[in-house]
Amino acid sequence: MRPTPTDQPARTASGAVVPVLAFAGIVVAVMQTLLVPVIKDLPQLLDTAPSNATWVLTSTLLSGAVATPIMGRLGDLYGKRRMLIASLSVMVIGALVSALTSDLLVMIAGRTLQGFAMGAIPLGIGLMRDMLPREKLGSAMALMSSSIGVGGGLALPLAALIAQHADWHALFYGAAGLGALSIVLTLLVVPESTMRAEGTFDLLGALGLSTGLVLFLLPITKGSDWGWTSGTTLGLFAASAVVLVLWGVYELRAAAPLVDLRTTARPAVLFTNLASIMVGVSFYVVSLVLPQLLQLPKATGYGLGQSMVVAGLLVAPLGLTMMVTAPVYARLSAKYGPKFTLILGMLIIAIGYGAGLGLMSAAWQSLVIAVVLGAGIGLAYSSLPALIVGAVPASETGAANGLNTLMRSIGTSVSSAVIGMVLANTANTVNGVEIPTMHGFRVSFLIATGAVAIGLLMALFLPKPDRAPRLNASSEEDANLERAEEALRGFRGRVLGADGAPVARAKVTLIDRRGRQAGATLSEEDGSYALAVPAEGAYVLAAKASGHGPLASSATHAGDDSAVDVDLSLPGETVTA
Repeated sequence: MRPTPTDQPARTASGAVVPVLAFAGIVVAVMQTLLVPVIKDLPQLLDTAPSNATWVLTSTLLSGAVATPIMGRLGDLYGKRRMLIASLSVMVIGALVSALTSDLLVMIAGRTLQGFAMGAIPLGIGLMRDMLPREKLGSAMALMSSSIGVGGGLALPLAALIAQHADWHALFYGAAGLGALSIVLTLLVVPESTMRAEGTFDLLGALGLSTGLVLFLLPITKGSDWGWTSGTTLGLFAASAVVLVLWGVYELRAAAPLVDLRTTARPAVLFTNLASIMVGVSFYVVSLVLPQLLQLPKATGYGLGQSMVVAGLLVAPLGLTMMVTAPVYARLSAKYGPKFTLILGMLIIAIGYGAGLGLMSAAWQSLVIAVVLGAGIGLAYSSLPALIVGAVPASETGAANGLNTLMRSIGTSVSSAVIGMVLANTANTVNGVEIPTMHGFRVSFLIATGAVAIGLLMALFLPKPDRAPRLNASSEEDANLERAEEALRGFRGRVLGADGAPVARAKVTLIDRRGRQAGATLSEEDGSYALAVPAEGAYVLAAKASGHGPLASSATHAGDDSAVDVDLSLPGETVTA
């Protein structure tokens, strides 16, 4: 399956594209923590039992997990900007539905629609890869990837302020307004990518993955209520295993699968996704523990007695630090590679949680924990899209990043279930009210530290940086040097039209002897192109441009500087280089 450019010329990406896409990511991430300040009040607000009220949070989580890989694939096929706008539109509709009701079932429906917007994260990363120059790509993807944590962190104090001084439905009106603003900015600033994947949407694969994910995540999020050894919980886990295995068999046989499992099995992709789960676990622990510790009354002997708004402000630096970390990541990754920054980020997370075990006695200590963990999580999150993008073909960017975002969501789901169970089992009951204990908070931090340790182990198995082209540069000079180095390790030349004139923005795809894409690029304004090769051997250079017929030429690379001009006026030729 080859990626192909559309027949419509691409608009030039302006400098506002990155902040607009990052803003979209922050907006959809807000949906995950929007109701955190009113969690304890939801049963009364919705006039229902506590076990039913948790569905208001669970529904968003489930729909977000299902949407990320599906919207990523739809973006690869039909346009990433188009699907980004669709995701934001569904979110706005869901927010308005929730704003207008206090009925439990209608509220759950609205929250389900809001979670659907999580697909915007991989779509934004895919758009950045398709349109940004190499020297800007690293920091841009880092910011987009970190927007999940940035939005979650910034939402806490703002949502707390609104919930404390206004009707709680105002939270949803605010979310709808942010979503509408994001849609307008995207329409005005972000051009559609010309990159498309060939094939059709794998509807059966989407249904299979959705069913398997719901069957898997549902008992994780509700296991504490149902009982971890209950027939319902164990039965759903068993059913999810059967469905996902059958889905995997089908995907391996499908001509145009929703997820290319062979690509996913590559070490660079597999271990990045496994590490992503552990980073997701560690990120959510601090979001669950610190707000509760800060708001518990001082009469407990360990609570810090802060208001809802102050607690949100003290946790907010978690997201702010993640945002500031993006440019720092770009420089470190340009010099040492994204594997190094992922490992460094997880080491900082481990230090933050380890130090946090002894820093729970004052409000300012919570601020220190939030800043340190924000730096570590920011570096780790920023590294993930670069590792994925560097390991998959351009035609699979959206789907691959969607799957990676899903892995983070699974991590946060597991974290929510495990930490919720730990805090519940270690709580003290006072006048019929369960109060979390310091012991429970410390055990939660130890669990986060253990998750990071497992993530570090996964990161160590990632291939060395020199096995794949580096995708980041800290300056234009570094980017030019990087391009020159890649050209010496692959094919370079010009794309020519029927009149011998150079053809700009022609899509040149490198295909290996097994029929898999090994690289892709667009020709420059002078028709020049450069493609790195993963190894010596025989390849096919396929080229296509608007107004010209496609061309496929065979070429052999022997490890030297191989110059191959691609003439679109020819029906096809064999070239030895």
